[in-house]
Amino acid sequence: MNSTTVAVQFDLKTPKMITNGVWSLRSCLRLPEHQLFRAAPLSYHFRRRFLVTASLSEKNKEKVIVISGPTGSGKSRVAMELARRLNGEIVSADSVQVYRGLDVGSAKPSLNDRKEVPHHLVDILHPSEDYSVGQFFEDARQATRSILDKGRIPIVVGGTGLYLRWFIYGKPDVPKSSTEITSQVCIELAELQRYDDWDAAVQLVVKAGDPKVKHIAVNDWYRLRRSLEIIKSSGSPPSAFRVPYDSFREQGDPRVAEGSDPSDTNYDATKETDSAKLDYDFMCFFLSSDRLDLYRSLDYRCEDMLLGGDSILSEAQWLLDTGLQPNSNSATKAIGYRQATKYLLGCRKQGGESSAIEFYRFLSEFQKASRNFAKRQLTWFRNERIYHWLDASKPLEAIFNFIHDAYHDQNGSLFVPEHLRMSKDISNTQIAATLRSYRTTNRHFVNGEDCYPILEWIKKTQK
Repeated sequence: MNSTTVAVQFDLKTPKMITNGVWSLRSCLRLPEHQLFRAAPLSYHFRRRFLVTASLSEKNKEKVIVISGPTGSGKSRVAMELARRLNGEIVSADSVQVYRGLDVGSAKPSLNDRKEVPHHLVDILHPSEDYSVGQFFEDARQATRSILDKGRIPIVVGGTGLYLRWFIYGKPDVPKSSTEITSQVCIELAELQRYDDWDAAVQLVVKAGDPKVKHIAVNDWYRLRRSLEIIKSSGSPPSAFRVPYDSFREQGDPRVAEGSDPSDTNYDATKETDSAKLDYDFMCFFLSSDRLDLYRSLDYRCEDMLLGGDSILSEAQWLLDTGLQPNSNSATKAIGYRQATKYLLGCRKQGGESSAIEFYRFLSEFQKASRNFAKRQLTWFRNERIYHWLDASKPLEAIFNFIHDAYHDQNGSLFVPEHLRMSKDISNTQIAATLRSYRTTNRHFVNGEDCYPILEWIKKTQK
């Protein structure tokens, strides 16, 4: 169906209307009438304009629900319940759940949950394989299309920010490398990787034409290879190719701006873009809670992953037994697995021995890495304006009902009530001081002897 657009521009200094503009009427509907049409203050020395566009095709777009949040925020539980209520299927946007055998550390949905509700992009790779954001885009979009074609509702859930950004806005038009170029790059870097000569490999790619590789994470050989492939395929580094998300961000899509007000002095209507450029009607929610509560929950969660026979340590043991080394590829770089494989490798070098001090040092590193990861996720999604932030500490029933009703709302407006809204603001100095003084208080591993069962397991299995 062709889009029929009616555009009206109001000049608040001269009362006339002209046809032009690209601002979605759905954004206007979220504003009270007195804000939408109020006159500009007399102190303004420049004209204020805002544009209104009503796109009939917008209402006919297929809806896709996206649920994200920091690790441990409960997003999987929310997605599962929504799938039950809405006849939906879940698409995982988690960079670790794609790997078979990495169940505990990725908080993978149980087999019973996966039997009850179809899950996509879970257990699709062996941990020795790398998985890229480009591959995720292709797989997730294909899964979404398949779900919609069956008359069901796609619910995309995960905390990998770049995966979700590409999924929503599209992927860069970076050229694919030929088989010959891929083989050539592998040969050039193979010996350097074999001898762990990361610095020399980086310099090789810098000389080839990509100085920015100096800033990627150490031992991220996949990104290093990919950069060299792009240079050899196109003659340009990856940074030369424009990312679709950047266009939306620079133009300031009002549909994704929380509380955007055309009468605000910072508002610039010339930077607006038509949300019809997005392939679906994405309904995006970000679950979060008070940072202090989140940190405490994550510390307990790390402890829980070490309990019982099926623990993150047993999964790390399996990774080492398959020949993978700590921090050597995507799976072994994941939070928890990186620390666990490093710890067990040290135990093996000591003949299967470990002290309580060494165990608690490993646990502390695991907990700290989890908290830092959650902090990075919060920072990332604070800049993703398409998300509506919800307070994960509120009753789950209230969150379910809100998203359920928002999905079925036909007028195109989405307003988060005050009691469910989670603030993005981090400028409170008192909260910042409390976070700086935060200290872990364990629930299971409190005294030295609490870890003895694990030390015994290490002695039996890691010789």
